[in-house]
Amino acid sequence: MARSYPDEVQWAIDHWGRSDQPSASLARWPTDSSRNVKPVSCHSHNDYWQDVPLYMAIRAGCTSVEADVWLFDQELYVGHTESSLTADRTLRELYIKPLLSLIDHQNQETKFSQGRSLSGVFDTDPDQALVLLVDFKNLPAETYTELLEQLSPFRQRRLLTSFNGTAIIERAITVVVSGLAPFDLVTANNTFLDVFFDAPLDELADISHDWPNPNQTPDHNSPTTHDPRQPSPHWPPTPGSDVESGTIARSTTSDPNAFTWKNSYYGSTSFMNAIGNIEGSRLSQPQLRILRAQIHGAHQRGLKARYWDIPHWPTGLRNHIWHILIREGVDVLSVDDLVGATRRDWRKRKGWWF
Repeated sequence: MARSYPDEVQWAIDHWGRSDQPSASLARWPTDSSRNVKPVSCHSHNDYWQDVPLYMAIRAGCTSVEADVWLFDQELYVGHTESSLTADRTLRELYIKPLLSLIDHQNQETKFSQGRSLSGVFDTDPDQALVLLVDFKNLPAETYTELLEQLSPFRQRRLLTSFNGTAIIERAITVVVSGLAPFDLVTANNTFLDVFFDAPLDELADISHDWPNPNQTPDHNSPTTHDPRQPSPHWPPTPGSDVESGTIARSTTSDPNAFTWKNSYYGSTSFMNAIGNIEGSRLSQPQLRILRAQIHGAHQRGLKARYWDIPHWPTGLRNHIWHILIREGVDVLSVDDLVGATRRDWRKRKGWWF
């Protein structure tokens, strides 16, 4: 042989995909947009603050992204405050058009794709939906009307997760509305919807029991722990399952029993408001009871539990809280540090500061 086998292998690697080689057409797959990305149950909080909105979250594997929107002149502008808005940063440009493009890349028409259901944005898990959480900042009814209109391209391509009157039909994109979103408009049609609500988790707490640590007591009624890198077992629920019962702690703005898997996706609340400051290095027993009651209340309804406003510093404290939330059964971590949440094993970090 003129060359040894290892050299031939290295030559093939070095020349793979070059325009002058037979492998030129083999260098990329049609679905390379999210190649090697593993979906992780994390929510990119205020995603528009990332250097590259949406794309960095998807590259990290986040299965949920958040955009704050303001309605002005029939357009939805994305930003945290009115003073931060710019003419070109719109929901359409930052999220809707890019998502449509990504899904088109993942679903290129070939002779092999006939009759196949549409894939989502993740090549490694085509059935994994991406949640687009839209936080309304002004004009609730008008914003909702405009959002429905802007979602039309998704709807026309049958890309939106929906409730058909009896069951959840999960598809590539799940839209959830929060902030000032009008619950009455979201639920106006009780036989069909394709925009879901972000229910107030603090109002869903089930205080009928002193719920134990789900990792120590084999109680089938208690929330179960799961790996954040795996899909939540709580949504979509099985049609007809008993997910709407339970004793409610309180209701300040509406009837907590109104929030069910038929109209809501998340049960969310501020960690600092609901649980409070962390004294020392661990949650107190009263704080754990509140946490477990809220998580259990969400899961009874078939909703995914989510906390935002988690302390971000010291990093060791943040990691410790993440670990507790996952241990206790929270379904998705709301994060700002995408790399820290998805690329590092924060569960094993013992230090307080780092």
